[in-house]
Amino acid sequence: MNRRFEYKITEVDDNLRIDQFLKREGYSRQNLVELKKMPESILVNGIWVHLNDSLHVGDTLTVHIQETESSKLIPPVYMPLNIVYEDEDLIVVNKPAGMPIHPSMDNYTNSLANALAYYYKEQNLPFIFRCTNRLDRDTSGLTIIAKHMLSSNLLSGMTKRHEVQREYLAIVRGKLTPDSGTISAPLSRKEGSIIERCVDFENGEEAITHYQTEGYRNGHTLVRLRLETGRTHQIRIHLKHIGYPLVGDYLYNPDMQWIHRQALHSYHLSFVHPITKIPMDFTAPLPEDMYHVLYN
Repeated sequence: MNRRFEYKITEVDDNLRIDQFLKREGYSRQNLVELKKMPESILVNGIWVHLNDSLHVGDTLTVHIQETESSKLIPPVYMPLNIVYEDEDLIVVNKPAGMPIHPSMDNYTNSLANALAYYYKEQNLPFIFRCTNRLDRDTSGLTIIAKHMLSSNLLSGMTKRHEVQREYLAIVRGKLTPDSGTISAPLSRKEGSIIERCVDFENGEEAITHYQTEGYRNGHTLVRLRLETGRTHQIRIHLKHIGYPLVGDYLYNPDMQWIHRQALHSYHLSFVHPITKIPMDFTAPLPEDMYHVLYN
């Protein structure tokens, strides 16, 4: 991946070292280490310089990111991709249910990473997988993939600061009451399991979910949820905690009468673009299997 960024130096930045300036712009220490390894990655007024050189008013600083190697442990495999948005810095994908985000021992060639590796290979581009908001294998919907090290670092920081707004749609059996509310219940790993989580008011990490019912149909409630924190299995555990577990959830509520995966869909993402600073807003419609639970 080749990406160039130009910065015009003003009085505010006069006499700053280049590394100090770039840290202000959101580059991480690891980003700077990687830039040192790239030829002619740091230019001032067109001249290759060192990161500890100083900047002066009127200078033009150019950063040239050159990523030439691909992730070695992600074999490219053709699978259809529903790309909602793409530019030089990021991709937003509507992931289908049943597709893991990362390869694993049991899912080495059927992950989103494999599909994107193939997509990049077809364009003769190097591929390093940097997913920002990870979804469970059986959760469908929108996820963001950074295309280079700077956008990855900036998006990661935005996620930690809760600047990436995520909303989900879920289906539970019965009529959920009250119609809206906030679930605040800390979560921790369930004793004896490496996968399952549970509510743990003594030792758990803070977890907050806001919800609003969207309608009741066919014996089920469609629920819209907004995450204030992003703990593993947060929505799945929180809805079970208030007595309305997701239908189709093989771990926490194996109610497979209507659907054979947890009825959870990442339907809305909004954030400020990490590079252009333009507000971004994406929506993915309810997938067919969830639609049929309500309208069968």
